[in-house]
Amino acid sequence: MNNEHVDCRKDLVEGGEGHHWEKKLKVRNRRRFAREKFVSVKMSLIVTALLPSVLLLLLSLPSSQAFVNPIDVITRDFQALTRKVTAHHILLPKSTDVALSLKQSIRNKVSPKSSDDPKYIVDVFSAAAQKYSRDEETAVRGGLLGTKVPQGYCRAKELDAACFKAPLGEIAGPIESEYGYHLLLVTERTNCPKLDGKYNKIIRDADGVSTKFVRGDSQEGSEEIQTVALQQVGFWMGVSLAGEVAAKAANVVDTLPWE
Repeated sequence: MNNEHVDCRKDLVEGGEGHHWEKKLKVRNRRRFAREKFVSVKMSLIVTALLPSVLLLLLSLPSSQAFVNPIDVITRDFQALTRKVTAHHILLPKSTDVALSLKQSIRNKVSPKSSDDPKYIVDVFSAAAQKYSRDEETAVRGGLLGTKVPQGYCRAKELDAACFKAPLGEIAGPIESEYGYHLLLVTERTNCPKLDGKYNKIIRDADGVSTKFVRGDSQEGSEEIQTVALQQVGFWMGVSLAGEVAAKAANVVDTLPWE
């Protein structure tokens, strides 16, 4: 049986059909090898480009968050870099008693339970800043640190950090820094959704006294986030294209996919 098979194959080869069959087989194998090598080169380029970023990301995250949506990472990082705040502060000497006493005094003037003539919290805080704050630069404007200023704006790092941690519309402190003790009132904050939720700004209510929480620019920079995300997608598409071009230049494949 084996001899017959060999003889048949020999006849086919001598007749020309075997030669044609072997030529087609060689072409098919060469193309398959070229495709496999092309994919290998392309993946190597992508992995090489991605590896440093992936390692840095994994090292910066807790183990429970090792696998995350890359768009979420872009959004989170962009928000962290573009947070802004509107806040007032009162700088006091380093005396806990003095700071707590003034804090309670402001609260009493705001609360209808403690005062027959309650006032709007920003008005009371601003008046106290003008009267008691040792920061002359901000005292003249009611303790206003700035309107929608970025993170890192305050000279006192402790006060700057508190601006993005203190509850909105509440008097926070005393906060100790090298300058003294600070009382803090945050009236608006952007790009801190976990802290503020849907309402990231306080305003005077219709009665002129009560505090109302409203939506400000909580998603400020959303268009920029989309732009960054698209840039990232475009970058990796470029890496993929570069892999294809490099493979063509190295004669790994005969033609590119679009040719």
